[in-house]
Amino acid sequence: MAKITASVYTSHVPAIGAALDLGKSGEPYWQPVFKGYDYSKQWLKDNPPDVIFLVYNDHATAFSLEMIPTFAIGTAAEFTPADEGWGPRPVPKVIGHPELAAHIAQSVIQQDFDLTIVNKMDVDHGLTVPLSLMCGQPQAWPCPVIPFAVNVVQYPVPSGRRCFELGKAIRKAVESFDKPLNVQIWGTGGMSHQLQGPRAGLINREFDNAFLDQLIADPEGLASKPHIDYVREAGSEGIELVMWLIARGAMADVAGGPAPKVAHRFYHVPASNTAVGHLILENK
Repeated sequence: MAKITASVYTSHVPAIGAALDLGKSGEPYWQPVFKGYDYSKQWLKDNPPDVIFLVYNDHATAFSLEMIPTFAIGTAAEFTPADEGWGPRPVPKVIGHPELAAHIAQSVIQQDFDLTIVNKMDVDHGLTVPLSLMCGQPQAWPCPVIPFAVNVVQYPVPSGRRCFELGKAIRKAVESFDKPLNVQIWGTGGMSHQLQGPRAGLINREFDNAFLDQLIADPEGLASKPHIDYVREAGSEGIELVMWLIARGAMADVAGGPAPKVAHRFYHVPASNTAVGHLILENK
């Protein structure tokens, strides 16, 4: 039956997408960022998924302050890149997997998580930048993608514990799907950054790397980290890191399986006004 074979974690900095789209990836400032994903692009070719379940946050494009779902799953057949104020990114249309998405929604809601089911939405840089980092600039993305949007923009936002438990529910949902699909789950956003106020530009290398260490070795403990710790140590936008806990909660070791293999780990400062973090974990 369907199974989750790996989880991928990455920042989704909008300036990274602009650097790619404008042909600046070879410039000295950007070269170290993209070099950190050279391994990942080859890894994805060597480990091609049938479906990517991509956890990200919308940046007031599909949703506005008029309607803010905490967790929203995209069940459409396709998703158009969003115009975020300077035109949509010149990237391929995202093809969905309505059958698996509907199954996950049914299963997760029956496990007492309230999801918003979205049959039509545009997807912004939160989803397309991770695809670009991992896939380059193809004519079409290599497989269907199920968008899963999490509110980490407007408080109240879900706790790390809630996200971690949701990951467990998603794993159960995927494993109960009756087709032999290879599914990867991606958690995106972060790492430490703050976009406004007196602490604008904050980057905390120590916190970021400690987060990566604990995400690998002690996700259960990391799930208990309160919001105030993220905000204090990682900046107001550092709260995006709770989305990584959804992907981590879906890994096999959380359900009693063996510890995952760390296939790749990368960290770089700066990229625009933030730190870039990236991790690939494989289920054994």
